[in-house]
Amino acid sequence: MNQTYTDPETGARRCRCFKRCGGCQLDEPYADQIRRKQEKAERMLGTFGKVLPIIPAEQPYGYRGKVQNVFARDPRKKIVSGVYQSSGQKMVTVDDCMLEDEHAAPILRTLKTLMQSLRIAPYDLRTGTGLLRHTLIRVSRSTGQIMLVLVTASPILPAKKHLIDGLVKAHPELTTIVQNICPDGLPLTLGPRSVTLYGKGFIEDDLCGCRFRISPASFYQVNPAQTEKLYRCAIEAAALKKGETVIDAYCGTGTLGMICAKQGAEVIGVELNRSACRDAADNAKRNHLDNIRFRNGDAGEFMQQAAKEGGRCDVLLMDPPRAGADAKFLRAAAALKPARIVYISCGIESLRRDLMQLVKSGYRVQRIQPVDMFPHTTGIETVCLLKYAKK
Repeated sequence: MNQTYTDPETGARRCRCFKRCGGCQLDEPYADQIRRKQEKAERMLGTFGKVLPIIPAEQPYGYRGKVQNVFARDPRKKIVSGVYQSSGQKMVTVDDCMLEDEHAAPILRTLKTLMQSLRIAPYDLRTGTGLLRHTLIRVSRSTGQIMLVLVTASPILPAKKHLIDGLVKAHPELTTIVQNICPDGLPLTLGPRSVTLYGKGFIEDDLCGCRFRISPASFYQVNPAQTEKLYRCAIEAAALKKGETVIDAYCGTGTLGMICAKQGAEVIGVELNRSACRDAADNAKRNHLDNIRFRNGDAGEFMQQAAKEGGRCDVLLMDPPRAGADAKFLRAAAALKPARIVYISCGIESLRRDLMQLVKSGYRVQRIQPVDMFPHTTGIETVCLLKYAKK
């Protein structure tokens, strides 16, 4: 039986796993979700200025280009797949999530059939036995490339050739298959070692005129269509002039910074994650950009040092984790005094807190633009433009 169905009264797609899974937090027509999020954005951020109408998703279903699944055996010893409940480590069997890219479910069905016939056991968290911990599927709609990552508890993968041949024969759309070895760790984490079993070991995606390499561990937004809208809002807010200096804090794999560099800005990307920093440098080379460089380190410390040395920053781009920026980072931003700050937030509560601190440091909020990056969830992504006003 399919988990998703169409509500005969509203015409909206719904899921029978709604309360058990936790992947969705909103079970109402999409227009009602947008109204709910707009009201929350105005309630949380309205004291700073006018909140522009939220930018909705043209396609609120099947938008997740990153899909993770775990595996288990049901009472009849048949291999099933699903997701962990958001509140814990209990698996919920899911066959057709309405938020995931349409290519994922057929690949998973084939994989489960092959696991059964080749006797590849799912990993059991309780006993520490079995092999396949979980899978990660990444899909690029712009290039059509698809990556399947098999995360295993051991480097030994039985019947490897039969498994890969079976997957590629059933799904020629697969462009690469990677085995990631994770002998221990939390659920849905990746281990330090990856082995390419088929293809190049990565996929590529086109975004805002740049091409980005996506490896198994790369951070990349799960909704590229809305990401493009989000980044275009950020670039418009930054109002960059050729030759201006930009610091891209929390730069990840350098996506937004490279888009700025393509417009002629001189960009420094700062990222604490060493692997992401390497991916960023590689992406810059792929896009033939010599006006962007990357520093592996803490963004707050980097800006504090730049301020001490009399450094200049015209635009600060900041896209911190959901918890927001820490006090050290906000003090560093105040010390460096960039003329404009473009704050991209995935946590509206932490954004409100940080905006209050930046306003105390002499900034004024000029623009507030919410974007619905994750339909059917309570999340609200927001782009804010701040300008330094204190004389």
